[in-house]
Amino acid sequence: MVQGTGSNVGKSLIVAGLCRLFANRGLKVRPFKPQNMSNNAAVTADGGEIGRAQALQAMGCRERLSVHMNPVLLKPETDTGAQVIVQGKRFGTMRAREYGTQKAMLLPKVLESFSEIESGADLVLVEGAGSPAEINLRAGDIANMGFAEAADLPVVLCGDIDRGGVIASLVGTHTVLENDERERIKAFFVNRFRGDTGLFSEGMRQIETRTGWSSLGVVPWFSDASKLPAEDALGLENGAGRGPVKIVVPVISRIANFDDLDPLRMEAGVTLELIQPGTPLPGDATLVLLPGSKSTVGDLAFFRSQGWDVDLKAHHRRGGHILGICGGYQMLGRTISDPEGIEGAPGTVEGLGYLDVETILTPEKSLVEAEGKHLATGAGVSGYEIHIGRTSGPDCARPMLHIREATESPKLDGAVSGDGRVCGTYLHGLFTADSFRQGYLQGFGATSDLAYDASIDAVLNDLASHLETSMDIARMLEIARVR
Repeated sequence: MVQGTGSNVGKSLIVAGLCRLFANRGLKVRPFKPQNMSNNAAVTADGGEIGRAQALQAMGCRERLSVHMNPVLLKPETDTGAQVIVQGKRFGTMRAREYGTQKAMLLPKVLESFSEIESGADLVLVEGAGSPAEINLRAGDIANMGFAEAADLPVVLCGDIDRGGVIASLVGTHTVLENDERERIKAFFVNRFRGDTGLFSEGMRQIETRTGWSSLGVVPWFSDASKLPAEDALGLENGAGRGPVKIVVPVISRIANFDDLDPLRMEAGVTLELIQPGTPLPGDATLVLLPGSKSTVGDLAFFRSQGWDVDLKAHHRRGGHILGICGGYQMLGRTISDPEGIEGAPGTVEGLGYLDVETILTPEKSLVEAEGKHLATGAGVSGYEIHIGRTSGPDCARPMLHIREATESPKLDGAVSGDGRVCGTYLHGLFTADSFRQGYLQGFGATSDLAYDASIDAVLNDLASHLETSMDIARMLEIARVR
């Protein structure tokens, strides 16, 4: 089990790289994270959802996604509450205090899923969440030491030198843990070192002396990490390209499934700008993309509170294009109705009005993999649906996509305005399809030769090589007790 001295110290990326490293050695390796918190989810073949980081790790393993890879997923809906997903399905919505008292009862489900993942595998790489040093959360813990003890797992601890204070964070973690938890940690490593790693040799010696843990090495900064899908909205970055097609994305408060942006971020012909709250939408945008949301009604109000509705109206008046995906699609309609109070008080709110459609939120969640074609270009698309609600109206007679779901009959999806400049769809991941993305961008005058899936696979191989040369992999295998 890989635990960290805090959130965002690089655990997810390290585990993804190790997954590919051991898979390249011929081991049957699988990822596991007992509890995750993220609104960036992936849909599994068995009709559930897991955290996006575990989907990337499964890709590293060359394994199909399973709900058992991440049995508890918390999807924040407000600052104090989250939807709780257990083994891929909605379990309920809880406030943080309520979940704190209830999480221990989920341990049997977590162990059941771990047994499923462990069965037939040579190696399981388990990722912790946050830090074991959060001893105020230790009671009923299923994310770090609570799970490690229940499953009897050896632990290695990751510290992040880029954020500063890595010696204090590693030694401090040792200090606050109980004796049996200290003994469960067999080794540590330091991540994200910029420059000559030899300059930190004395620091490593001090950590070893003060903790008694052995060192697995210092991992240098991996510059291509930004090319891999980010799980946390904190990891969202503007694109590297500076092309003529300017795509702007307002960063709404509960932005979800923002991996839709990853292929666009890598396009040389695209300037992708993430517009933070308090900043107006720029007037020179080619396309405004409204992303998915975990709380569509709340984020629509947030959108208006930023004045972005006024900016969007000016963008459209200038002849600009608009694309809404999932929650963004729902916002573009005339109304959003929530008769059962799923997202708050029951009622109906006025949408942005760019598409002649209406959405009714329903308790049932659509969780399916899908593929099909873009009707305007005939290009193939593939991806997944993960949403609540049904959308209908006159503009649905001009659908954006024709899709085939894994378990349903073919259907038409989305809507297009009469002038063709506003489109909406429920399909996440459509920009990962090279043919669609190339044709879509060509409509704005940009060319693309990016092979997205192949590029992600290449980065995973490069990351594996990066870890192979900087970490004591033989020692890690000794600790892991590989069958």
